[in-house]
Amino acid sequence: MLEESLQPKRYREGDEIAGKVVALGADVAFVDVGGKGEATIELEELTDPDGKMQVSVGDTVKAIVVSTAGGLKLSHKLARHAATREALRDAFESGLPVEGRIEAVIKGGYEVRFSGQRAFCPISQIGTTYTEDPAIHQGKVYLFRIVEYKGDGKNIVVSRRALLEEEERERAVEVRKLVVKDAVLRGRVVSVRDYGAFVDLGGGIQGLLHVSEMGWSRVTDPATVVRPGDEITVKVLGVDEEKGKISLGLKQLSADPWSSVASTFEVGQVLMGRVTRSADFGAFIELVPGIEGLAHVSTFPPTGKADGWKALVPAGERLAVEILSIDPDRKRIGVAVIEQGSARAEKAEPIQPGARLMGKVERHESYGVFVFLKAGSTGLIPLEETGAERDGDLRKLFPVGSDVEVIVLDVDPSNRRIRLSRKALRETAEREEARDYGARQSAAEAQAGGFGSLADTLRKAMEKREK
Repeated sequence: MLEESLQPKRYREGDEIAGKVVALGADVAFVDVGGKGEATIELEELTDPDGKMQVSVGDTVKAIVVSTAGGLKLSHKLARHAATREALRDAFESGLPVEGRIEAVIKGGYEVRFSGQRAFCPISQIGTTYTEDPAIHQGKVYLFRIVEYKGDGKNIVVSRRALLEEEERERAVEVRKLVVKDAVLRGRVVSVRDYGAFVDLGGGIQGLLHVSEMGWSRVTDPATVVRPGDEITVKVLGVDEEKGKISLGLKQLSADPWSSVASTFEVGQVLMGRVTRSADFGAFIELVPGIEGLAHVSTFPPTGKADGWKALVPAGERLAVEILSIDPDRKRIGVAVIEQGSARAEKAEPIQPGARLMGKVERHESYGVFVFLKAGSTGLIPLEETGAERDGDLRKLFPVGSDVEVIVLDVDPSNRRIRLSRKALRETAEREEARDYGARQSAAEAQAGGFGSLADTLRKAMEKREK
């Protein structure tokens, strides 16, 4: 055991070790690394930019093994600065990463500085994806791998991409363990296509978020839901190991609107809807986000033309409809379009300025809060009408799905806009309280005056009796 303890420890290139400085030579420092082992570090790595020595005999230093040939050589700055050509050569031979700073954008790539040494990084090696604006990397500090070392360190070529790809491969192994059916994961939108969006789940593993899985409402343009670079949470719908395909969903993370159909709608109900599309057998009309009713061709009056009914339901038009049937299990609602201008059609949209309504918070935007009032009618509470403090958090004050009472300020049918206010509701309540208070005060004063008159009358009567 004693003999083994006296044997020098065996180190490999890349090992991180700590040792005690035992002597300072002309060019190198001698470091005790345990047992009978001794290593060297170039003095230049132990000085500051002004050339002042940063360590003394007896100090402990941390370093990385860069070479074991002909003696143990260490680098104190390799992981951060790689100060000398010899250290860079050792890093090249051992494959260790070094840290460098992007000094300038030059033809075909970048000039990278490693303390006093310069190197070239081709633009294709700065990242794993195409760089549209090379200047975004200027001044940044990254880890690089030296891929070419020629001319005694005068010509050095480095790559950041090589390290990133290694990290991605390592990350991919861990991500694959997480990508299973029904898993909920965070990802970054890589690209958007007509049919959906590709989402990077980590380690270069991508899944497809199909347009049909983006929302309960029909989505025609995926770009209106997500954009490249967006960080989103998705649910894994399926994994096809053979084809290497991953199916993702976004709408599955919110409640299915069909789950509340039975309590929201009833046969005979008249409401407003928006025409989404037409088929040979009828027109689909959105009643609320995620819920569409079908106005079958048989419910339209004859026009004398084969498809004449389609002119009555142009896509995007808001129309009054009557619910004819509801089948929650099959997710089907049958409706009939009510003739515009009729009394029943007018009843379907009674929202007027000054109306006091209850709604549900639908979503937040930088300029206000959208509130769902009823099927086909969503209004906006502008920031100035929320009644919130300037630095108030609207998402906390008006959580999505929460009930909110509002007053209708303006209704613009031509632009389908409804302007709402919470502040006006509060001001109305304050005026009512002030009016009620004034009425109570007047009543109290009148009552006090009445008692005073009666007391005066009694006093005068007593005075007459005494006389």
